[in-house]
Amino acid sequence: MTRRLLAPVAIGAAALMLLAGCAGGSGESGGSEGETQTLKVAATTTPMTDVVQAAAEAIEGPYEIEMVEVADYVQPNTMLENGELDANFVQHPPFMEEFNEANNASLTVIEPVYLTVVGMYSSKWKSFDEVPEGGKIVIPQDKSNAARSLQMVADAGLIELDPKADKWTVTVDDITSNPKNLQFTEIDIMQLVAAYPEADAVFLHGTFARQLGLTPADDALITEQDEQFAVSLVSREDNADSPEVEALAKAFHSDEVRAVLEEKDVPAAF
Repeated sequence: MTRRLLAPVAIGAAALMLLAGCAGGSGESGGSEGETQTLKVAATTTPMTDVVQAAAEAIEGPYEIEMVEVADYVQPNTMLENGELDANFVQHPPFMEEFNEANNASLTVIEPVYLTVVGMYSSKWKSFDEVPEGGKIVIPQDKSNAARSLQMVADAGLIELDPKADKWTVTVDDITSNPKNLQFTEIDIMQLVAAYPEADAVFLHGTFARQLGLTPADDALITEQDEQFAVSLVSREDNADSPEVEALAKAFHSDEVRAVLEEKDVPAAF
């Protein structure tokens, strides 16, 4: 199976112009019946890109996958909602739901593919007990990952959260006890790696931790893995039952994808 991979596209107009020059809209074959039909799937970093490449090897005819590499996690949702992609592979369901709510969008999870281990990491301290008075804790600004971060800090005993608040939607406003007067800073998820050297602790997905040469087992102050945050293949509700998306779902649950996940030491969700 031929894989056609696009170079990373810049955020904004450049990405839209690039896709406008591709074959028609989402899922178009550009030819007569029986010809190869190209399906566009966006991904960001490894192992997401590796999974899409493996799915491209596994997908059955008349389909092929064209991977569109993107630079953030919002752009591919906007592109998908606008019909410029057939699917994306960049996120977990709560992140997608937050996008839907904020943008009146209709994205839907097709299949969970792999589980993520997130953690709090520090370049200065070996445990949360060493984090000093007034320590600087950097967390993502999106709601779902911010809540995960705060839960981990609470599980470490450094803060207490309002027990009446939903576990996965808590915010810094739900902190009811903060004995060390920790200072929480919320930033874009793509900037967390840059915050690692100066922060007393920073939230990182495994993908970002690996960019720093870190692993959850050896370097995280505390970790969390929850099945509801599985990285998932996402499409639009109006396209979810199409033959194209069914072919994508099968490819993303293939032996080829499982082999890549095993190679990357990432737990499969199927």
